[in-house]
Amino acid sequence: MGTGQHSATVDSLAARRLSRLAGTTPAADLVTAAARHKDFAGWLRHVTPAAGCAHPIRLSGTVFRVEQATGRITSERHTSEMPDGLIYTACGNRRASVCPSCAETYRADTFQLVTAGLVGGKGTPATVAAHPCVFLTVTAPSFGPVHTHRTDRKGRPLPCHPRRDETSCEHAVSHACWERHAADDPRVGRPLCLDCYDHPHQAVWNLHVGELWRRTMIAATRNLRQLEKLTGAKLRLSYTKVAEFQARGAVHLHALVRLDGRDPDATHRTLAPPPGVSAAQVALLLRGAVTETAFITAPHPYRPQGWPIAWGEQVDPRPVRLAARDLDDAADITTTAVAAYLAKYATKATETAGHLSTRLRPDTVRSYTDHATHTGRQIDACWRLGQRPGGWDPEDWSTSWGRLWRWAHMLGFAGHFSTRSRRYSTTLTAVRQARRDWQRDHANPRPAADEVERLDDGEDTTEVVISALHFAGIGWHTTADALLANTAAAQARARRRAAREELTSTAG
Repeated sequence: MGTGQHSATVDSLAARRLSRLAGTTPAADLVTAAARHKDFAGWLRHVTPAAGCAHPIRLSGTVFRVEQATGRITSERHTSEMPDGLIYTACGNRRASVCPSCAETYRADTFQLVTAGLVGGKGTPATVAAHPCVFLTVTAPSFGPVHTHRTDRKGRPLPCHPRRDETSCEHAVSHACWERHAADDPRVGRPLCLDCYDHPHQAVWNLHVGELWRRTMIAATRNLRQLEKLTGAKLRLSYTKVAEFQARGAVHLHALVRLDGRDPDATHRTLAPPPGVSAAQVALLLRGAVTETAFITAPHPYRPQGWPIAWGEQVDPRPVRLAARDLDDAADITTTAVAAYLAKYATKATETAGHLSTRLRPDTVRSYTDHATHTGRQIDACWRLGQRPGGWDPEDWSTSWGRLWRWAHMLGFAGHFSTRSRRYSTTLTAVRQARRDWQRDHANPRPAADEVERLDDGEDTTEVVISALHFAGIGWHTTADALLANTAAAQARARRRAAREELTSTAG
């Protein structure tokens, strides 16, 4: 197909897409969009990097192409010469409740990172597929009874808090709840008594959960030394983990912990552990580390003795097996399932607890500190514990307790939602760069050999792109632009999904 035919085909597809959208978009907006985008195909190619993003970032400036060897500028182009006079880039927000498109990209990148640590690839040796691996879930302790969704082994709902003795707390609230809550019941996670629930302790626990995990892995490594004495080999634990907010607003962690052999003289190498070590032994080792790890926080003006920080009673280390075949009869979760599970929760945050806001300030925090709600009391506890008796000072945000102010919108949790140890697998930066390189290579295919000017041997023609851009705004120009871009992105996702399903069925 020639260039002119290809352009005509794209334009005809664009026209049909506009006509299909006419029933759902105001006619005036569509007319405006069509008038602004005389070359709709060119505009669509220009916005493709941000198509589907709910809040794209607009950039303005100049883009230079420079010869890497000589530093000579071969071309320059100002964004005023481009469609809309701007460059669009995706916001990159990982939260699905903020930008579903960027969150889906983040989820896919996380899935690749987790999978590489399970079965190899992207710089990780394929031999890790045979290493003992455990999926560990650790939760927060109880800060007071809350409404729960309970089921029996057959999935039938059970009473929330059945009690033989109908006792009440000092606030005349019953300790029992005989209702059978559904999983989507808004009362799930809400305290039976707001006044009895220890909101300050939960806020402090969320703040220190990262330190608690660090100490837990130190304890697990200490316990691993006993296993080294039995096997005579050098061992280490590699992990990746994600944080998840429970409905009550407390954080719990899901971690994938892998046992590796190590070479003291080449710590960058990932070796296989001795064949006699099983995933069940690693699970037992981790359970012991979780049980024995606890500490007391630094003194606070409201609690001079500090708060105890420890894990809850629900500890679940489950061995992992390959999805293709069973390697361990005791295993009960597959590599594919655990990778998808971790990637899914990497895009979630406080919306599970019924709260969603940006960073809070003294002039906005009052809108969220409603004492009649559970999340309102949690935010109030973060704000109240984070400030000094003398009042609010922005310079205190970096102090230990001042971080409760800074992360009040996250109910006190100040850590990263997705982290990994250094030797687990590749990095998100490497995964993103590989994705960008692939997109660039496929978006700009190399010209045919007869269309390229033949160069003398030894001539270096490598060029780099240098951009001098500045922030010009957030969001699409019009609602019609957003609809057109999002529709194109949705169709592209549908094509990729169909291609994956076709490859899967063919391989099967």
